[in-house]
Amino acid sequence: MASLLLLSGVTNSATLPELGKDAIFVATMPLRAKKGPPQLLMSAAYSLNKWDVKHFMVIVKPSSPPQSQAIVFDFQPRDPEDANVALAALLGREVPGVVLTRKLKQLPRNKCWLVGSCDGNAIDIAYKFNDSWQTGLRIGHHDCRDYTNGLVEYLTGEKCVLERLKRSSLI
Repeated sequence: MASLLLLSGVTNSATLPELGKDAIFVATMPLRAKKGPPQLLMSAAYSLNKWDVKHFMVIVKPSSPPQSQAIVFDFQPRDPEDANVALAALLGREVPGVVLTRKLKQLPRNKCWLVGSCDGNAIDIAYKFNDSWQTGLRIGHHDCRDYTNGLVEYLTGEKCVLERLKRSSLI
């Protein structure tokens, strides 16, 4: 049943992955900004579902213990709240980036979609992908969207997953 939902493009975090395979999700959240007016502006734009102010990431949910907690993989500026970094990034300049990983106690309830599954140990495969990822971040050319598309393709074989989600009006 999950494969039928994947083909239709209508998936969310409640959809079940293929039995015995690690589940691969894409999630989005607002871009981070300094507290005050910049943060309010970003939150308002995100609430209006503006594509350009969303941060994308990949979540791997292992199929079985001992690694049962979901792991988030994402790519962002090393200091995302620094005004100089934000200005340089908006001007199209390269800024230092970093690939981050962290554990989740549970999957997000909103803005999170099951996009596929991985035959092997998806966490190990994702770390291997990260080892070769160039960390110079340039918005629109080498950013969280490129990272998410690349990692999902590496894990599932699906190219341009964000375009599929965008076309299906899920993001």
